Amino acid sequence: MARRGEDTKKRILAAARKLVMDNGFSATSIDDILKATDLTKGAFFHHFKGKADLGRELVEWHARQDLEMFERFAREAEAESDDPLDQAYAFLETFEDYVSRSNDDRSPGCMYAVYTYESMQFDPSVRDFVADILRQWTSMYVRLFQEVIDRYPPALPVTARQLAETIVSIIEGGLVLQRAYGDDRLTSRQSEQFRNYLALLFGPAGAKGGEPRRKATADKARAAA
Repeated sequence: MARRGEDTKKRILAAARKLVMDNGFSATSIDDILKATDLTKGAFFHHFKGKADLGRELVEWHARQDLEMFERFAREAEAESDDPLDQAYAFLETFEDYVSRSNDDRSPGCMYAVYTYESMQFDPSVRDFVADILRQWTSMYVRLFQEVIDRYPPALPVTARQLAETIVSIIEGGLVLQRAYGDDRLTSRQSEQFRNYLALLFGPAGAKGGEPRRKATADKARAAA
């Protein structure tokens, strides 16, 4: 019975995520979610106190999935090479393949952007949570790039935090433009340009003793989807 209840909650969250990404939070009603899931109001209110409660749980659920995905990408990159530069390229390539692929379960765009644009719909703790998640993203990239800088001095002065803030900005901005243009590969292309910048700073993938990993990481990303 507990498993059935958890499955019902996930159905609600998955449907809500797609509707919110397509239409925005304020334009998504509880009735819209019930129609998409073919559930009753009783089932909805068994799991959520109301729309505000759903909003908080939705972004927390989405964030957990994102962080788990990035942790998996990092583990796979580390398993392929002990060179931090090759790890950075492999991580970015895996993300690029993921973000450029069509997936019926997710709409193009960024959940955090939706919550930021509609920040007045949420209490301050939810807005703080979104900001904290983006800080966690940035910190993850800081660690990644700091290991590269520690081993390979860059051709131009740059800090790990500057590189981390750049790629997070590229991802967030790219997802917004990807949605606006209906171009599924826009974010991926911008990340590829960021990898080109890393190559100018530190050298190309495989130049430090490893092998280019574009195909291998893409294959792994497809298999994990």
